[in-house]
Amino acid sequence: MKIEVWSDFVCPFCYIGKRRLEMALEKFPHKESVEVEFKSFELDPNADEYSGKNIHEAIASKYGMSIEKAKQSNVQIGEQAAAVGLTFNFDDMKPTNTFNAHRLAKFAKEHQKEKVITENLLNAYFANGENLSEIDTLTRIAEESGLNRKQVLNVLNDKNAYANDVRIDEGIAQQYGIRGVPYFIINQKYAISGAQPLETFVSALQKVWEEEKPKPMFQEINSDTADGAICTDDSCEVPEQK
Repeated sequence: MKIEVWSDFVCPFCYIGKRRLEMALEKFPHKESVEVEFKSFELDPNADEYSGKNIHEAIASKYGMSIEKAKQSNVQIGEQAAAVGLTFNFDDMKPTNTFNAHRLAKFAKEHQKEKVITENLLNAYFANGENLSEIDTLTRIAEESGLNRKQVLNVLNDKNAYANDVRIDEGIAQQYGIRGVPYFIINQKYAISGAQPLETFVSALQKVWEEEKPKPMFQEINSDTADGAICTDDSCEVPEQK
């Protein structure tokens, strides 16, 4: 089973949805057969790099609401995050452009570090108030994720490096009609939009597994008589008479 996850590193519900999916996988008896792949999605491709404006001001400006209303909304989001074991420090968050972070994640994927750097980038933004458009910050996070510092700097300083990989993901999202994240596609057939409740993920995993798992070509009919003797490559055995 393959799950593709479109998300952005400054999207609070992407982090919450990611954790709910992980919690669902822990309950799933076939989790070893599940591959999770993260796809790039920028909530605002035209966003400026961090300007000093805090997240409350940024949200109020973007959605045309008061600062107080924005703070109330963030408190509610923070409560959802806490329910799945996450800490969101809204007062320290630094809203910024995430294109470089997505390029870095694509480089990390090439080195089998996609999962760890995705988690570290999300935690850096939401819990630690890190600036995800800052080269030094991204380089440190990459090193902490097990990547080579020199290679990371080469990638981040080359604006074209892995840029096409990010744009391909975003182009596929457009083809699928994905307008918001997180968005989960399972086996190129089933979709979950948004940070749905844990039970939704658990149910979806089981449903997909039952529908997609290989089924026997024939249904065997057995009787209680001794006429079912068979031969294998190892031996020919006669069943005991009943």
